[in-house]
Amino acid sequence: MESGSVMPEYNLKKFASYSAFVLFLGAGHCAADDNIESIVNTAIEPVMQQHQIPGVAVAITVNGQAHYFNYGVASKENGNAVTENTLFEIGSVSKTFTATLAAYAQATGKLSLSDKASNVLPALRGSAFDDISVLQLGTYSAGGLPLQFPDEADSPDKMLGYFKQWKPTYTAGSHRQYSNPSLGLFGYLAAESMGAPFDEVMEKTLLPKLGLKHTFLKVPQDQMGLYAQGYDKGNKPVRVGPGALDSEAYGVKTSAADLLRYVQVNMNPAGLEAPLQRAIATTHTGYYKVGDMTQGLGWELYGYPVTLDQLLDGNSTQMTMDAHEVQLLNPLQPLPDVVLVNKTGSTGGFGAYVAYVPSKDIGIVILANKNYPNAERVKVAHTVLSALSQ
Repeated sequence: MESGSVMPEYNLKKFASYSAFVLFLGAGHCAADDNIESIVNTAIEPVMQQHQIPGVAVAITVNGQAHYFNYGVASKENGNAVTENTLFEIGSVSKTFTATLAAYAQATGKLSLSDKASNVLPALRGSAFDDISVLQLGTYSAGGLPLQFPDEADSPDKMLGYFKQWKPTYTAGSHRQYSNPSLGLFGYLAAESMGAPFDEVMEKTLLPKLGLKHTFLKVPQDQMGLYAQGYDKGNKPVRVGPGALDSEAYGVKTSAADLLRYVQVNMNPAGLEAPLQRAIATTHTGYYKVGDMTQGLGWELYGYPVTLDQLLDGNSTQMTMDAHEVQLLNPLQPLPDVVLVNKTGSTGGFGAYVAYVPSKDIGIVILANKNYPNAERVKVAHTVLSALSQ
């Protein structure tokens, strides 16, 4: 939204039915239905105004029931209203899909997360990846791979050369350094083990098995009308561009409705095939701790209830930019009974956040067509989930 312009009229789908009202009353003494609408409005509207966000889709699940709140426009140019079917770039929330694919490859006997990376991809033999496991790539603990590829290596034809010459700063498994190249290579190896390109195994195997029909790496032409326009910090239109391992690290585009379905099957995977149930359990396993955050595979976990400050620390710029010594969990820690699972994601013109509490059967998806601070997303989600869990 241009500075000084009027906030677009909200297109808010209200919780209208009495049945929804009853569901909320029955969900762990949740706040009444009309209060939920007020809570979401109060949390979202000031953030949209402060950060000049053209459009936001909020999706909430309570006891398996989906509820949608849609605000503003998907594009300032055409004025189309945001709906739960609007497609948003979700940035690094994509990493959780990549993690699920790798865990599925393991569950179907194609891959072992304990394999050394160069055993899966022989082109890496003789490099540092002889001593780095697939799991260490998937948990950002390979030894200091950077947040982004250097510009000169940020293309599909250059990335393998970059990995072959890369030298670790830390012993593998000792430090967390959040990294697109690390998670990207992790996904590349998963696809390699499955014998097909990453985009193909994601779009033709994993996404259909998850029941996600409106989640894409490359948005089909007949869906482009649903693809929101993103806006950068200067309010200029922008969409994600190509890069090395982009699909694996930050390439998913999806709707609030589909992403909420993904949250629901993460909390209640019983309807999925057995290997996929095992895969989801693998992504929810704790591999190490940094402060109050337990690193899963793609997902990040916190004991629940969790304070706002704990969530803000775990999703801070420092956590993203700096290396942190890890406290390895041995034995590995399956999903505790009471935990909050979350992941942020951003591209140049979009901001996403997903958080859910399986033991309470509540979750929230927040999608925006502007990249605004993670802290604001976390505050909104914490406010709403705290109200839902009462």
